[in-house]
Amino acid sequence: MASDPARPRRAASRASDGERQERPAARRRSTSSRAKTAKAVDAASAMGSAAAQLAKLLGRPPESVSSLKPTESGWEAQVEVVELERIPDTTSVLGSYKVALDEEGALISFERTRRYNRGMIDRPI
Repeated sequence: MASDPARPRRAASRASDGERQERPAARRRSTSSRAKTAKAVDAASAMGSAAAQLAKLLGRPPESVSSLKPTESGWEAQVEVVELERIPDTTSVLGSYKVALDEEGALISFERTRRYNRGMIDRPI
């Protein structure tokens, strides 16, 4: 078999070599998707992470996590924090914070979306 100087030697080898070249690419994809899945947090971990990281930033413990939903880039949580304690407790002022987490559970951003008294009841508009 005469070798063509323009073609690399490996290209002239057995047909099964093409299959071998395909397998590592498929393995790389599955390994990277497994690694991505392994780093992603579940809902319970995301909830705890949102509360803990916001508490660290604000210096106040969270009262509750009122909502949690997955997003394209990770998670979004609504966390309630007591901002001003009063007596009676129903007059304490709470802040509601929107917290964005990446897929690994790290806090990306937070924003206070609402302030209200604990005893206030939401009413439909």
